[in-house]
Amino acid sequence: MASPNSTFTELVSTTFRKHRKQIKDNLSNRNALLKYIMKRGNTRREDGGLTIACPLDYAANGTYQRYSDWDSLNISPSDVISAAEYQWRQIAINVVSSGREIRINKGDSRIINLATAKIKNALRTFNNNFSSDLYSAGALTNQINGIQAIVADTNTNTVGGIDASAWSFWQNSVFDLSVNGVTISATTIENSAMLPLWLTLDRGPDDQPDLIVASNDYYAFFEASQTSIKRYSDSQRANGGFVTLKYKNADVLFDGNSGIPAAHMYCRNTNYLELVVHQDADLEVMEEMRPVNQDGAVVPILWMGNLVCSNRKQQGVIIA
Repeated sequence: MASPNSTFTELVSTTFRKHRKQIKDNLSNRNALLKYIMKRGNTRREDGGLTIACPLDYAANGTYQRYSDWDSLNISPSDVISAAEYQWRQIAINVVSSGREIRINKGDSRIINLATAKIKNALRTFNNNFSSDLYSAGALTNQINGIQAIVADTNTNTVGGIDASAWSFWQNSVFDLSVNGVTISATTIENSAMLPLWLTLDRGPDDQPDLIVASNDYYAFFEASQTSIKRYSDSQRANGGFVTLKYKNADVLFDGNSGIPAAHMYCRNTNYLELVVHQDADLEVMEEMRPVNQDGAVVPILWMGNLVCSNRKQQGVIIA
């Protein structure tokens, strides 16, 4: 059977494809983590594979030695490379209209308005939910790995197929205020919480946190601590939708509307975070589908990928 109105389907497809980059930019501009990943170029498109493999340099080469003259050299093989394995996760959002709705809106201008309204609703829904997924623990069925999984409050969880309770190199850093006897406030947040965590993550100017994202409550404490010495980041980041402060070389900002849990401050080295997307499902508009026993049109929009991490040790979180 023919589509109830092929013009509607065509408009949905062409309009969505035309605005796909704008959609991604809009999403990154309202989620600090995603913006920094994209800014660094830490996105990868894959053409297939059963899973997403992420190589890990997890141990030092054991053959390092000091020697003199004719000492025997250590040529034992060193097992230093492994891989984390992440599952593909899929997201679908459908632009749906009944045949009655399409026929009521018959006429070019009315069909355009109908398609535009449906697309705007779909994009807003995708942006809000994907942003929440990026901060999730990945606990829901088919949900991507979020920051609460990769930088977990209890860092002995399994991520990428590696059990952190068995492999300490795969444990992210956690600074627990209650364990360390710190009552969080504007006078304690910097020297008593942020500094100790920073020192565990700083491995020199080329390998240190570049982004600190706080829930609104912890950001308020940090900003209050900077009253006399506030140092804002450059206007380019502000133009992206963020007003940021600085802590050492890292940008500090709040992301309270993106799904970050309350009473959390994440200290991230985004060198090791990557958003991997399948090239055939990177917000791709599929062909129209029609229920065999209903009068209507469904245009699916598909995404497939995951957020991956190659070094959890260099990611940290402050919790209460």
